[in-house]
Amino acid sequence: MSQEARLEAVVRGVVQGVGFRSFVEQEARSLELSGYVRNRGDGSVEVVAEGTQGLLEDLLATLWRGPLGAHVSGVEARWAKGRGELKRFEIRF
Repeated sequence: MSQEARLEAVVRGVVQGVGFRSFVEQEARSLELSGYVRNRGDGSVEVVAEGTQGLLEDLLATLWRGPLGAHVSGVEARWAKGRGELKRFEIRF
């Protein structure tokens, strides 16, 4: 069994008002990751996800791409050990 990892990312650019959160939620659920995505007050989007390292790397690549209409100018990513406290992937408001 693979050890769980945690990805904490902040996505910057044109990422609010373009369906970015729904896009991330769909991608993360298809990868069977747990965690959340939410808008931040500074116009960026925060993503916290847990799962296997390989699947989280797939999600990170997806964050750089974004949905149609988004323009990602940067992704700040931090890695940690999974905490096991996140049960499903959701959009937080």
